[in-house]
Amino acid sequence: MGFNCGIVGLPNVGKSTLFNALTQTAAAQAMNYPFCTLEPNVGVVGVPDLRLLKLASMAKSAKIIPSQLEIVDIAGLVKGASNGEGLGNQFLGHIRGTDAILQVVRCFEDPDITHVHGSVDPLRDIAVVEMELMLADLESLKKKEAAISKKANAEPGAKSFLTKALDWLEGGNMLRQLELGTEELAFAATLHPITAKPILYVCNVGESDVANGNQLTKIVGEFARDRDSRCTVVSAAIEAEIAVMNDEAEKNEYIASLGLAESGLARVIRNGHDLLNLITFFTVGPQEARAWTVSRGAKAPVAAGVIHTDFERGFICAETIAYDDYVTCGGESGAKSVGKMRLEGKEYVVQDGDVFHFRFNV
Repeated sequence: MGFNCGIVGLPNVGKSTLFNALTQTAAAQAMNYPFCTLEPNVGVVGVPDLRLLKLASMAKSAKIIPSQLEIVDIAGLVKGASNGEGLGNQFLGHIRGTDAILQVVRCFEDPDITHVHGSVDPLRDIAVVEMELMLADLESLKKKEAAISKKANAEPGAKSFLTKALDWLEGGNMLRQLELGTEELAFAATLHPITAKPILYVCNVGESDVANGNQLTKIVGEFARDRDSRCTVVSAAIEAEIAVMNDEAEKNEYIASLGLAESGLARVIRNGHDLLNLITFFTVGPQEARAWTVSRGAKAPVAAGVIHTDFERGFICAETIAYDDYVTCGGESGAKSVGKMRLEGKEYVVQDGDVFHFRFNV
């Protein structure tokens, strides 16, 4: 089961620098001119989770494997992209294929880095990007409406969704803010509209503002709250420096010297994980401690299937210990001895932090 977030934004806002830092690669060129990213670059990042380190330490696990999130670096959008300006619809298609959007917003002044609109104004930049996304959805949904109108038996919820969605988009609104019924939601999910995806606004700032943000990040934060979205502050340039540090102690010392408890990237990754409504469960043993990802509300057999399809197919039960119980009781044997290990069946809904051992028979 793979989940991914697409990094979008105007050219020269720091998207590729952030992507390079996220994936610790130089796969995406970070150059001072628009459209240096010609194909979407894909990287896989581990999701930081202190619980995994604690479990591994307690179980003396030889390997530690975090859950993973795929990050897609998509070229800078410009005004008119939905009409083919810049690199146009090619990139709008790439965004449509992602599960969530990380929109990088420039919140720093630097005369040496050109802004495509000549000045720094984060709300204007957000509006430019999101207008292109809305126009792209309008175009695709109008085509779908024309096709549906010719059908005698349309899918449940199709016509009502399209009517509502087109009116909503034409009013200048993102689809993620539109309230829909169950059948409308089910139909909408088959179309993967861009503006229905959850968004994290990533405010890119200079070093002096990395700990507390600035007036521009406050403006974006208020905007995000009004939209029921999220916002986080990073300095892509600083994160790029941190990413190439090999010494963990040196890295932590540098992060602390900036007035931070952790890197900005750790927050971005975790926010991306939460944005997708994902939760984490663990498998722990002497060979490895591993974090796995599943959608919130998933049942135990689905979690088993994330590890291996045979586990889901032949699912019998899940030996389950809550993370807090595992730690408090000093590990698996301690949890067993005081009755904190439970046998859960097929209807059990996975809770964030569950430590599982699956019993199956194929």
